[in-house]
Amino acid sequence: MSLPPSPELEPLLTRIAEALERLAPPTPPAPDFASADAFLWNAARGALQPVLRVNRIPLALLVGIDHVRDILVENTRRFAKGFPANNVLLWGARGMGKSSLVKSAHGAMTAEGLPLKLVEIHREDINSLPALMNSLRHAPHRFILYCDDLSFDSGETSYKALKAVLDGGIEGRPENVLFYATSNRRHLLPRDMIENERATAINPGEAVEEKVSLAERFGLWLGVHKCSQDDYLGMIDAYAAHFGLEMDRERLHWEALEWSTTRGSLAGRVAFQFIQDLAGRMGRAMEV
Repeated sequence: MSLPPSPELEPLLTRIAEALERLAPPTPPAPDFASADAFLWNAARGALQPVLRVNRIPLALLVGIDHVRDILVENTRRFAKGFPANNVLLWGARGMGKSSLVKSAHGAMTAEGLPLKLVEIHREDINSLPALMNSLRHAPHRFILYCDDLSFDSGETSYKALKAVLDGGIEGRPENVLFYATSNRRHLLPRDMIENERATAINPGEAVEEKVSLAERFGLWLGVHKCSQDDYLGMIDAYAAHFGLEMDRERLHWEALEWSTTRGSLAGRVAFQFIQDLAGRMGRAMEV
């Protein structure tokens, strides 16, 4: 049985307690969800930072990925309206508009007047995802949590926290939260990591299954693949028309293909970079 502190110790203990309170970080303010439609998750502070202007382009400019775009938009619209929807993994080639799709789909919902919030979480902060989800669980809004370029390297274990949050935890995913991720890897884990488990584990099948099952927590797998030359030139034409960049079509295509050759890639990002260069040479502003 512990004894109460002596009268001489009470003032000292009080001063120590007060000093510890002063050293403790302040409680982050409650998020003002009315201040913005998009937020960044600051894991260190445990706070949401409003983003007043989201860097995105209109959905109509995402040419060559129409099928994936339509599926993602429909899934997002169902969720924004309060109906069941799936977590989404957008995977595939670099520079083909995976992250642009997520931001543009959210923008389309806000344009339709649907009250949907977008919250971006950095890959390095995935371990704080349970805390973020719990902070949103009772909020009077619906949220898309978005992580760009999500993948895990050998030795990392934070993917286990993601698995539990997406599907396997006791509380489960909050009904007002969906998780969207983009990745260059279909299974989010490097092939050599999976092969190493197959070669060294006591039960190779179970070890590989544990890691591959992470991607299965996403109800929708949407693959975005490298585009053809025709798709690439279609992007060029759409961008040039949208930004009012008038040039002979044959010359426009020739310059765009020459640009892609120097980059070694036919991709949406390369097409947009060419249009930025062209607009600069023409002395034209680009208002998305």
